Amino acid sequence: MLVGSALSRAADSYTIVGDGIPASLTGARGDAARGRKVVTDRHVGLCLLCHSGPFPEERFQGTIGPDLAGVGSRLTESQIRLRIVAPERLNARTIMPPYFRVEGLRRVALQHEGKTVLTAEQIEDVVAFLTTLRE
Repeated sequence: MLVGSALSRAADSYTIVGDGIPASLTGARGDAARGRKVVTDRHVGLCLLCHSGPFPEERFQGTIGPDLAGVGSRLTESQIRLRIVAPERLNARTIMPPYFRVEGLRRVALQHEGKTVLTAEQIEDVVAFLTTLRE
């Protein structure tokens, strides 16, 4: 994992094109199985606090955000990546956290300052997983 100023540079090293980030943050495709674990782990991605999806084994799924079922049919890989990395670029009033930003955040606990919520690898894993969710 990157730390300090190297992390800040990494978090700014993507290019938004239209309504997405077309290039992988790592230069490689993520692993869908690892991505599923990030999405369903309430201590890592925290996705199920707000979203529901095709996870029958997971209790108490959220209803604030869109259902993740079929997201791979509705959005491209590029669009999914932007929604995870910088959701405020699409909706300035979103309550979804920016999972790959360290600058301009408020009320960050000391142990989390200068760190992204998810690593670039974790984001690519989540993107790989979410693209598999098709209707």
